[in-house]
Amino acid sequence: MDPVDLRRPGAGANQQGVRDHNERLILTLIQRQGALSGREIARLAGLSPQTVSVILRALELDGFLSRQEPQRGRVGKPSVPMALAADGASSLGLKIGRRSADLVMCDLLGQVKGQLQANYRWPVPQDVYSFLEHGIARLTRDMTADQIERIAGIGIAKPHEIWNWHEAVGAPPGTLDVWRNIDFAAEIARTSSIPVFLENDATAACRAEHVYGRGRAFRDFAYFFVGSFIGGGIVLNHSVMDGATGNAAAFGSLPSRRADGTACQLIDAASIWLLESRMTRAGLDPTALWRQPQDWSGLGPVFAEVLDSWLSETASSIAAAAITVCAVVDFEGIIVDGGFPAPVRQDLVDQINARLSDLDRRGLSPFQVLGGKVGGNARAIGAACAPIFARYFLNTHGTH
Repeated sequence: MDPVDLRRPGAGANQQGVRDHNERLILTLIQRQGALSGREIARLAGLSPQTVSVILRALELDGFLSRQEPQRGRVGKPSVPMALAADGASSLGLKIGRRSADLVMCDLLGQVKGQLQANYRWPVPQDVYSFLEHGIARLTRDMTADQIERIAGIGIAKPHEIWNWHEAVGAPPGTLDVWRNIDFAAEIARTSSIPVFLENDATAACRAEHVYGRGRAFRDFAYFFVGSFIGGGIVLNHSVMDGATGNAAAFGSLPSRRADGTACQLIDAASIWLLESRMTRAGLDPTALWRQPQDWSGLGPVFAEVLDSWLSETASSIAAAAITVCAVVDFEGIIVDGGFPAPVRQDLVDQINARLSDLDRRGLSPFQVLGGKVGGNARAIGAACAPIFARYFLNTHGTH
């Protein structure tokens, strides 16, 4: 693992009544930095070595930490780094998309241990719930009672106001209105007692990048996820921002312009549904975009031309949007990811950086534009991350 500049998630306290906070703090330090010795944890957390030692023993006994090889070479007793135990906890993540639903089972390290997918023309609640019910049964059927007890919950990532996009997904008017009054927790409680966590799909993707990807290297960054519709997320002072209504960083609603110069929102200038539409007009089957594992390299010369045109226009739109968001918040970086293969992501990032060199950036601090590391699974993994964080880690807004 590359070294990570850990900006401390807070300071610990040695008072009797705050062990839960200190346990979360220690788990968070290890999650963000990697395996650490008790000495390193005490220094970073501002806790006494004795307090750290007691907590580490308890977390190891409970199965959340595992001992690594002793580090020798220093004077005195070798230090023993402690790392997160992958099987210490698990969680489920459901991504409800415009074209597909994905259900993943992740361990404490965010590694996907099982995944299922359902494809559809547009999302219908009953179909999604049926997929979820049967999916949970499949993913947990070989688990022991102890492993099931360690499931922290199920996170659900869905688009904000999914009912507003019937036209773009080709659904008849009013078909998606049923989503307006869905109570996810109540519906899932009919078949499962697992705690439910709900958030915007792009925010979930941002959380996955923040926890498991490049985001750990930045204190503040803006995140663009190019799915069927483009969305975003923001991290400030190492914390994912949800917003008062859970709709922070609604980048798809940013003002933008189409290739012909007409005004539109970013969602109408930089989304994969536009690529789908162009493929259909070119006589190509757009379902090829969503086949797993994703590989667009063999879709032929006509598709290559369509893709090149889409990438060029998408890059221009995101470059302009990046300047807009950096004018509001002094972000260190812009991270771009999406529902496409890694080579397409890199091509898009390269073109965004090329466009930025031609745009007026006076008054703005320099910022980096980088490709995400999590990939197309980011929304489902981010959804699964929510229960784990709620139960075991800290999401702090400050440093000390």
